Amino acid sequence: MKQQVWSERRRRSVRVTSARWQRRGIFLLGGVVVGIVAVALAVLADWAQEAFNAVLAHSRYASLVITPAGFALSIFLTRRFFQNAQGSGIPQAIAARQLSDQAARGRLVSIRIAIGKVLLTLLGLLCGASVGREGPTVQVGASIMFAIGRFSPRRQPGLILAGAAAGVAAAFNTPLAGIVFGIEEMSRAFETRTSGLIIAAVIAAGLTSLALVGNYSYFGSTPTMLRNGIDWLAVPICGVVGGLAGGLFSRIVIVTARGLPGVVGAALKRHPVLLAAGCGLAVALCGIASGDTVYGTGYAQVKAALEGAAPLTSDFAVFKFLATVLSAVSGIPGGIFAPSLAVGAGIGSDIAQLFPTAPIGPIILLGMVAYFAGVVQAPITAFVIVTEMTDNHTMVVPLMAAAFIAYGTSRLICPEGIYHALAKGYAVGPAKSAPA
Repeated sequence: MKQQVWSERRRRSVRVTSARWQRRGIFLLGGVVVGIVAVALAVLADWAQEAFNAVLAHSRYASLVITPAGFALSIFLTRRFFQNAQGSGIPQAIAARQLSDQAARGRLVSIRIAIGKVLLTLLGLLCGASVGREGPTVQVGASIMFAIGRFSPRRQPGLILAGAAAGVAAAFNTPLAGIVFGIEEMSRAFETRTSGLIIAAVIAAGLTSLALVGNYSYFGSTPTMLRNGIDWLAVPICGVVGGLAGGLFSRIVIVTARGLPGVVGAALKRHPVLLAAGCGLAVALCGIASGDTVYGTGYAQVKAALEGAAPLTSDFAVFKFLATVLSAVSGIPGGIFAPSLAVGAGIGSDIAQLFPTAPIGPIILLGMVAYFAGVVQAPITAFVIVTEMTDNHTMVVPLMAAAFIAYGTSRLICPEGIYHALAKGYAVGPAKSAPA
């Protein structure tokens, strides 16, 4: 009798251990796949931007045709074949975690949507849209984890969270920022039951990225620091200006996404392709007026400014802001992470003119973190991601201060974070507080 009881306990222990290792294997495998896809998307995104720049080298006015046509085609394909792939994709991932129905989740994160997200994000960059690849990588990562996670359906919300966090980590080569993003923005809570598995997925994605492209800082290395007491006045100035601008951006996008009132709003809703074409034409005009600097992610312009090779023009922030607003309002698939950092860099560059004796690099970083924190209203993610992307740990305290000032200022204009506000439009169906 005792032997039978012992045998039953042993079998139960083996089943429990096997299930645990199966879950761990799923998270690790998902992290590796997300890392591979993130690197592939990064390479393809660079090629798409280079192709668009090559066209502009022959005729800079070609954007007047290519950009609106590309926007219109992107919206048509999205609505026809890849519903719920529009925008950055982060609101869809957040909404998918909040839903309890598997079919409803599958309409927001799936392999079909992931494929469409990759292709349409590349189309946006190919036609000059002011979008990034990092937000889409979050939805793609969540979709991959959701697909793999069908072997462990109880852990779906945790898997979606892990996929999103791994997407950020692999896209920017910022593992710590991926973890913080998952806690602060995706879940708005620390979930002890899955924290270890999420971190494991982030590490797997990060190591995969390192293995494929090597160790690098997204914007290079910027070791400079604010010097005297007067220079430190740039911290609150960048915080307030960046927060106001970021809050304004979020408010515009949220209001238009929910639908404008009256006849104008109804007309725009009935003709999404025409709206996208109009936004594309306006982006092309912004590009021409800026000297072709506001197309795409803005990565090259910001990196050059931080390295001192090519300073940003005084109107870069304004035109990049307008181009990013228009790209987001159009509804085409594409993220706002990198363009927001570029807008912030432009704001910082302009504010740096008030401090002629200060090094420009640190103030550009303050502008980046302030505007980004104002847009996403996730201050910890903002200063961690900028710190990791620029490999500048001497600026942690001023970046942290600017991020929290911007966060408070942004909420005066936009009381709700952009991603969670937009997620409400997707969280339709049986919902509950997402378990791990």
